Amino acid sequence: MNQIRQWHAPARVNLIGEHTDYSGGLAMPIAIDRGITIKARRRNDDTTHVWSLGQQAQFHHAGVHHSGAETVTGWAAYLAGIAWALNEKGIQPPALDLVLESDIPVGAGLSSSAALTCATALAMTAFAGVTFDREQIALIAAKAENDYVGAPTGLLDQFSVCFAEADHALLLDFSTDIPSAISIPAQWTQTGLTLAVIDTTSRHSHATGGYRTRREEVERAAAELGIEALGRVSLDQVVSLSDPVLKARTQHVFTENARVRGAAKAMRENNWDVFGSMLTASHNSLRDDFHVSCPELDAAVEIALAQGALGARMTGGGFGGCAIALIETGRVDELRSALESAYEARGWSRPEVFWVSPSAGARELPWHGQGNDVG
Repeated sequence: MNQIRQWHAPARVNLIGEHTDYSGGLAMPIAIDRGITIKARRRNDDTTHVWSLGQQAQFHHAGVHHSGAETVTGWAAYLAGIAWALNEKGIQPPALDLVLESDIPVGAGLSSSAALTCATALAMTAFAGVTFDREQIALIAAKAENDYVGAPTGLLDQFSVCFAEADHALLLDFSTDIPSAISIPAQWTQTGLTLAVIDTTSRHSHATGGYRTRREEVERAAAELGIEALGRVSLDQVVSLSDPVLKARTQHVFTENARVRGAAKAMRENNWDVFGSMLTASHNSLRDDFHVSCPELDAAVEIALAQGALGARMTGGGFGGCAIALIETGRVDELRSALESAYEARGWSRPEVFWVSPSAGARELPWHGQGNDVG
């Protein structure tokens, strides 16, 4: 009988450092206690079958030989992309039966796609009989999403998912081709604080729209300044830009990197007032200079601050999705009620509020099931 194995990859919340990864800058994410679990079993043919939330998809490995989302479409393209990316490295993963279980809100800016691709990469490499380290898994996952699916993400999501440690944040530096990662103890719960996630339930798509436009603007600004990326841009260079849009985008990257450094220092010192102020300043920059917020996100931040949060900001690529708030644990229910009332009054969908803890990264889990049934 074919052996069943299972892997888990977490969602991630980016605490601070937004739209900086593809600019060669800094970011500070955590993995959270929500994620995707994949149960996998080898098949004896050439077709991988996938089941998820009552949906089924399949793809033929022989047909996954070139990039392009038209080859396999929809959510299954992320899995086919991993098979394609491994083929590009000369690895032929076998066809698998895959059952996916997830408690990540899709499109909320919590990296459901990175969790899916990283977990799939772990499963496919394991059944192919090859061992990749965390860096290699993250790069394979990013290649699948960028080059096969066609979503222009940076490396933030994949490195967050693969390198995260429980009870720690990651300080990621994207100034080199391969990001560096430093773990910092994240101890806000010891002072009675909670990191609340506010899912506005407004949605975005990374593959189209504003995210792609912002990335192109950042690249244009770097080209105009004659530098490779904006991660190490100077204040003088920011001021020198004549195009007001490019200047605003560059100003965000410049100030956001400074905020990440300040937030990392505050976290090491358990100075949560300063840390919270960095979150709020980050949101203001994303709203005013980078223009990736939206009314639902702005309202979430304003309401959280009015309810006593030490800091709050949108998280993820923007144009919908989630905000985060660092708030006293005893005030989370009041925050939820205030948000629900305000959103209802404005005719918006009911927001979802939950709290998260810094969690471990992608990994294999022991399988305690019976027989060879993956369903």
